[in-house]
Amino acid sequence: MDPFILLVLVVITALAFDFTNGFHDTANAMATSIATGALKPKVAVTLSAVLNLVGAFLSIEVALTVTNAVVKIQDKSGAPDPALLQGGGSALLLIVLAGLIGGIVWNLLTWLLGLPSSSSHALFGGLIGSTLAGLGLNGVNWAGDGSKLDGVVGKVILPALMSPILAGAVAAVGTWLVFRIIGNLAGRGLDRTFRIGQIGSASLVSLAHGTNDAQKTMGVITLALIAAGGWTDTESVPFWVKISCALAISLGTYIGGWRIIRTVGKGLVEIDTHQGMAAESSSAAVILASSHLGFALSTTHVATGSILGSGVGRPGAQVRWRVALRMVVAWIITLRPPRSSARSCGGSATSSAVRRAASR
Repeated sequence: MDPFILLVLVVITALAFDFTNGFHDTANAMATSIATGALKPKVAVTLSAVLNLVGAFLSIEVALTVTNAVVKIQDKSGAPDPALLQGGGSALLLIVLAGLIGGIVWNLLTWLLGLPSSSSHALFGGLIGSTLAGLGLNGVNWAGDGSKLDGVVGKVILPALMSPILAGAVAAVGTWLVFRIIGNLAGRGLDRTFRIGQIGSASLVSLAHGTNDAQKTMGVITLALIAAGGWTDTESVPFWVKISCALAISLGTYIGGWRIIRTVGKGLVEIDTHQGMAAESSSAAVILASSHLGFALSTTHVATGSILGSGVGRPGAQVRWRVALRMVVAWIITLRPPRSSARSCGGSATSSAVRRAASR
C-alpha cells in the first residue's frame, strides 16, 4: 500500500480513537458531579467538552512520551532509526495503524458493557502488541537508556500501578479531614457550598483529562508523521495535530459515555458533595502533576481510585467492593485484548508486511 494512503488512514484512525476516548472517559470528570446533583448532565458534559479542548494545549510532555517511549524509533545517536523509515515508513505506519484498531475495538466493547476500563492502556496495549508482532521484543522501548524513568516501564506501567493508589489515598485523607472539620455541621447549608466547590473541582478534572489524554493521540500522529518523513523533530508536535486532537476529544466528550457515568457515579459508593469534591480534587492533582512529568497514566484508573478513596475516608460509608473488583479485572485484562487484536489485525499478512518493510 502507498505510504501516503497509510499515513492518511493512521491519522483518521487516530482521531477516531481520540473521539472514542472522549465519550468513553466523560465519566472520569463528571460522574461524581452528576451523581451528587452539583451539575445537570447536559451542563456537565458541555463544560467538560470545552475544558478538554483547552487542556489539550497546556503541555506536550505526554505526547512526547507516546512518540518516543513505546516503539524504539531512535538509533543510538538519538535520530530516527533509518531502518524503520525505509519504504516511506510503511513498517512503522502499519504498526501504529494495527495498534490503534486494537485500542478502538476494546474501547467500543467496554463502552457497550459499561465498564470504565482504560482508553490509555487500550492504546498502549494495542501499540505494544503490534510492535511485538512486527518487530519483536527488541522493537519495544521497555526502559529507555536506563538512566531515568523512561520507556514503557517508567512512563506507562509504573504510573498505571501507582496512580490509582496515590489518588485513592489523597481522596481518603481529604474526605476524612472534611468530615473531621465540619463535624455535625453537615446538612446546615454546607451542601450548597460544596456543590459550588464541586463545579470547580470537576472543571479541573476535565482540564486535566484534556491535558493528559488528548496528548496521547497527538503522540501517535506525530509518530506516524516521523515514519512517513513528514516530521523530523522528536521533541515537538505539529500545531495542526494539536488542534485536530483537541477538537476530536472535545466532540467525543460532548456526546458522552452515559453507561460508564452510571457505573462510576453511583456503582462504587453512594457519593455526597463532600466526597465528590475530595475525589475530584485528588484526581485533578494527580493527573496534572503526572502530565507535567510526562507520565501517560490512565485518567479512568485515577478517577475510580479517588472515588473508592473517598468512600474509605468517610465514616460509615458502604463501598461496593464487588463492583470495584469487577472493574479491576477489566483493568488487568485491558492490556491484553487490544494487544491481541492489534497482533491479529490484518492476520499474518500484516505481520509479514511489517517485517519485510522493516528489513529492507
